[in-house]
Amino acid sequence: MSMEFSRRDFLGVCSSAACAVSLNMVEASVAPPGGGYTGTLCLFSKPLPGMNWLRLAQAAKSIGFGGIDLTVRQGGHVPPERAAEDLPKAVAAIREEGLDVPMITTEITSADDPAARTILTIAAKHSIPFFKPGYYKYKMVNVRRELEEAAGQFRGLVGLGKQYGVQAGYHNHEEYMGAPVWDVASVIDTLDPKWAGFYFDPRHAVAEGGVGGWKIATNLVMPRLKMVAAKDFRWEKAETGWAARNCPLGEGMVDWKYFVNALAAGGFQGPISLHLEYDVAGKTSAAKEENILAALRRDLQFLKTRLREGYGAIAGDR
Repeated sequence: MSMEFSRRDFLGVCSSAACAVSLNMVEASVAPPGGGYTGTLCLFSKPLPGMNWLRLAQAAKSIGFGGIDLTVRQGGHVPPERAAEDLPKAVAAIREEGLDVPMITTEITSADDPAARTILTIAAKHSIPFFKPGYYKYKMVNVRRELEEAAGQFRGLVGLGKQYGVQAGYHNHEEYMGAPVWDVASVIDTLDPKWAGFYFDPRHAVAEGGVGGWKIATNLVMPRLKMVAAKDFRWEKAETGWAARNCPLGEGMVDWKYFVNALAAGGFQGPISLHLEYDVAGKTSAAKEENILAALRRDLQFLKTRLREGYGAIAGDR
């Protein structure tokens, strides 16, 4: 009788232990890594073109950003032809305010671009680890051939980045190669993961991926995720048909809880660049600038709240 109870007790304990192990495994698969999100929350400098580097840094700091995603392209804060002279000055001005420049947004698409070596050389010299290349567009004549032609250019650009020590993050943007992620993934998979990966944009992923395709894309990029672009949108029906309209974070179709939980579960700690792509009104240029800063502050607080929920904490909380 005693032996029978012992065996029954043993089986019960084993069953309970198995359940506990299974539960722990499930919890571990979704639990964020220890330490919270320690990456840099960056202001994408595009919506404030009228600000010089110092004012840009001061404004970003006052709002609560930790860094700047600096535009180094035509119409940006550093024109490519002036990169040799202006990029070091811009980085110095930003860092003097206590902010970092962990990434730059460029329009270079080939190692043969006259500005490519200059920009990447200076980025490396000033310890900027990531850059966003420009875009490649399908001509819709022979998409396989067009993808391979673009892939050749991108491979060369990644090789140049490797030579100087700067990592490329490919941006999935609607209407360009890489919008559905699958096409450019076939190219990136062949490259050294240290130097080539994804600059993932959930807004464009949802626009391209609908209900579930964007979640597949999120999973696909996670092992090689370099940077993240934060923005939102919603579909609106106009007289000319349905259109994707950019909007404040949390007011659109991006499932931020799912996305941030995926980032946390994947252990992502790279820079997150907050974009402001929707229209902000203002009767004067000064009023519009003030309203843009208010919109950025609101969107940043939303993003920080979601990150705290997903990661447990963010840099600066403690």
